[in-house]
Amino acid sequence: MSNLISAVSWIRRGVAVQHPTKYVLDDEELGRVSALARIELEDAKVELHRAQQAAQEMEKRGDEDEGEDEGDADGDENSIVDDDDNGDWVDEGDNAMDVDSGNLPENKSDPSDLSQYNLDDYDNEDDVDPTGGGGIFSNIKGLTYYRNNDEDPYITLKDDEEDNEREELEILPSDNLLVIAKTEDEISQLEIYVYDEIQENLYVHHDLMLPNFPLCLEWLDFPPVSGTTAVPSTLSPNGHPPGFGNYIAVGTLDPEIEIWSLDVLDAMYPTSVLGRPDATKAHVPIPAGTGKKKKKKSKHRAVERGYHVDAVLGLSWNRTQRNLLASASADRTVKLWDLSRSPVATADEDSSGAGAIRSFDVHKDKVQAVQWNATEPSVLLTGSYDRTIRTFDSRAPTSGVGAAIGSEVEAVRWDPWENFGFYVSLENGLVLNFDARTLPSDLSKPSPARFTLSAHNGAASALDVNPNIKGCLLTGGTDKLVKVWNITDETESGTGKRNVSMVTSRDLGVGKVFSAMFSPDDPLTVAAAGSKAKLQVWDVGANAGARKAFGSKIAQAGKALKEKANDGDGIIGVESDDEDGSEDNEE
Repeated sequence: MSNLISAVSWIRRGVAVQHPTKYVLDDEELGRVSALARIELEDAKVELHRAQQAAQEMEKRGDEDEGEDEGDADGDENSIVDDDDNGDWVDEGDNAMDVDSGNLPENKSDPSDLSQYNLDDYDNEDDVDPTGGGGIFSNIKGLTYYRNNDEDPYITLKDDEEDNEREELEILPSDNLLVIAKTEDEISQLEIYVYDEIQENLYVHHDLMLPNFPLCLEWLDFPPVSGTTAVPSTLSPNGHPPGFGNYIAVGTLDPEIEIWSLDVLDAMYPTSVLGRPDATKAHVPIPAGTGKKKKKKSKHRAVERGYHVDAVLGLSWNRTQRNLLASASADRTVKLWDLSRSPVATADEDSSGAGAIRSFDVHKDKVQAVQWNATEPSVLLTGSYDRTIRTFDSRAPTSGVGAAIGSEVEAVRWDPWENFGFYVSLENGLVLNFDARTLPSDLSKPSPARFTLSAHNGAASALDVNPNIKGCLLTGGTDKLVKVWNITDETESGTGKRNVSMVTSRDLGVGKVFSAMFSPDDPLTVAAAGSKAKLQVWDVGANAGARKAFGSKIAQAGKALKEKANDGDGIIGVESDDEDGSEDNEE
């Protein structure tokens, strides 16, 4: 599997807690994981208890043996030293003990045995003479042993590793977070970056391991119900109002949806898992065709109502009804999840009490993308490999409308500046704009787009609409280019059609672009990633043409362009660890 970044997600400023907590694997967490993963840990606990008992017995037996050895050493000491208190028997000279000749005292067979000196108790405080007399340090008066540097008055520079680590992991209210889904050397993980816009600094804060190849990301602030009745205190981040948090939902090649807390460091298991996280038929691959040497026809897995049975390709969180999450899957369904109730569904359970609360069969092939309408919280927009798009009310999916578009869908986005308009990017490189009010319920009827944009030579795999500037569109494609477009309103052009122009285009060095998004806080800041497993942040405002094209729109939106201290290319990335820069030169 090649190294790549498949998805990027921005986290707006002020959402993350300033001091993230560390993951604690205690009995409470073990119980939560057991219930969430539906695995039995009782056998493991019994084995762990037995191992602890065995270790204690070995330690006790070792102490007894040590005591016997010390007793023997004390009994032999007089026979070795005899009456010579000065210990002259070990000095070099005529009367020195000849070890080689075998002149050993009686009852003493090993001259290397030092048990008589009680070296095991050498560092015990009880054996230290407080008066300073005796011992090898008898000539040093007032020698004091301090347990740590904080108690030693002669050490003025105190080591405070906890405070240093706390400061290094601090996230300021002015920082953005960026979450990327990365696969490198067949290992998949989430990398959480901190982006300091003021200092133009981007660095990795922490990472989280994933069980399979990630396909999509979606941020949400609603605390999901875990495998038990509530999220345990060890995973509840501090600093959020009640009912709020900082979470990322991840769709992978597995049928489950994992939800991770971004305010917990070094977490070993997600906060919640939606679906069926045990070894079931959801994970069993089904062979395609008959095995004969002819064109094989893929066979779809049997659809289940309460959970997905194939990879999760798209996610969308409802920002109005905050407990709702929609997911699109390769099993041809769109499912609706209630994050405030049990996330797990099994075949022997009533699906009305666990798992997905609704399942929509509005497409005939893999559903690639899904998104909620921001102003109509019950309306969903979906796009599929069956070369159709659908928009419908989740309360009445059979009465939805749609369009046949002639190519497989890569991404869909509602226009945040008009609740009935949306964009669709396709595998053939086109980007279409539709008015949902004019779409027919019968897909066989013509449904022309308001305008068609030939955006890329190859798949237009990335698509986003600027939430801060009206008529600002972002696209990215497998031709390795990221493009920013300016769309003027119909009333401004006076021709009855929208005027679309490309403002700037750039190869950011990320390879084939798989994901590109506008920042939720800065009007002209973009994050992009792709096939080279590299994340780049691009300040489009550094381009003079972009500043000219969007200057008036930014002013109308009440925003301001950043003042540039010096002229630069506007690209901010993580510096290479290669000191000699040979890797950069090769690229």
